[in-house]
Amino acid sequence: MIKVAKFGGSSVAGASQFQKVKAIVQSDSNRRVVVASAAGKRDSEDHKLTDLLYLCHAHLTYGVSCDEILRAIQERFAEIRSQLGLRYDVEGEFAALRASLTRDTPVDFLVSRGEYFTSRLLAEYLDYTFLDAADCVFFRMDGRFDLEKTYQAIGAAVQNSRGLVIPGFYGSLPTGRVKVMTRGGSDISGALAAAAVDAAVYENWTDVSGILMADPKIVENPSPIRRITYGELRELAFMGASVLHEESVQPVKDKGIPLNIRNTNQPDDPGTIITNQPDPQETRSDRFLTGIAGRRNFTILTVRRHNMNASAMLRQTLELFEQYRATVEHITLGLDSFALVTASTALGDRLFDLVAELQKTLSPDDVQIQDSLALVAVVGRKMAYRAGTSGKIFQALGDAGISVRTIAQAADEISIIVGVDNNNFEAAVRVLYDGFAG
Repeated sequence: MIKVAKFGGSSVAGASQFQKVKAIVQSDSNRRVVVASAAGKRDSEDHKLTDLLYLCHAHLTYGVSCDEILRAIQERFAEIRSQLGLRYDVEGEFAALRASLTRDTPVDFLVSRGEYFTSRLLAEYLDYTFLDAADCVFFRMDGRFDLEKTYQAIGAAVQNSRGLVIPGFYGSLPTGRVKVMTRGGSDISGALAAAAVDAAVYENWTDVSGILMADPKIVENPSPIRRITYGELRELAFMGASVLHEESVQPVKDKGIPLNIRNTNQPDDPGTIITNQPDPQETRSDRFLTGIAGRRNFTILTVRRHNMNASAMLRQTLELFEQYRATVEHITLGLDSFALVTASTALGDRLFDLVAELQKTLSPDDVQIQDSLALVAVVGRKMAYRAGTSGKIFQALGDAGISVRTIAQAADEISIIVGVDNNNFEAAVRVLYDGFAG
């Protein structure tokens, strides 16, 4: 059995955090693959190394010396090495890097060095083999992952090693050129490694003890979510919850590998387990709500016409939205009307141009616009088995004096989404949390 452990930037921010990582890895011999982010911020006044490396590239582009920035990054790694008693030649590596830099140095190569140097130090500290991501995470020329080649390379490497440390965030193109992923790409790297070795579990170690049931900036001390399905995770992420991006979980989701979000600073905390299917025992528990999330600033566009051909008019309206490159979040359909919900920023000042096109194309009896709307999603896989859930949500909001301006329910009944005024957003989240989760 193999476990893959990915450690985020805060988990490898300094020597003391490296010590926590080593204790975690050594506590379970199955943790044979470690994926590392670049050393993160040590405190609120610190800088992320990735940001400094992007700044270095900007200096190079405009012909400005970046020696001072590189020196600060080098000192950061040298400090970790010295405090841990390692032998890695930080100074020699940086001298070679500095000598190679020109105005034409690819930005992806330069910013990937944060993960590279962090992982070199961590590999020596753990006495694991360092495996450069450029030699095992492969992209096609169109930018998509070459999964077959990636899985084969990582799978072969783990068979020939007691343990591996792989830098996150980057890989290589068929030309050999380094390519970085989007911010948070180390999460994707960890998921790829877990899928490559058919891991028993993919552990994502960070500075929080899993996913919370609501935003702690709105709800005081919200309860953690102990178990959640990938479907519920997607709903919460779509509605604005600060959770893993869908792309970062796809490789393990496809292979049915559980993902465990853990806290490096509180390693005994079980964190949150994410799986394709819920635990049957948990399905029978009393709590039916998994989490609450939401976003502000939506607009409802309502089109009315007596005896309208709803399917034809809706199709034409959606085509217009597509022409304006605006995403429709939700649709409600009535006998003589339909309403579309879109993010206010999706159309901006073009909203009235779209309405003019609608009136010209469809000749509706009326077009109404409601803006300053917030959407709040109540997410839970067991709501489908609870009669009257929607009614209880309306009652709780009504008792608090909060009017519901729209409602949508997912076809699989995994979420119920209500629209309220922007200024009632936080109050609605608290009311629903206190009524159903607190």
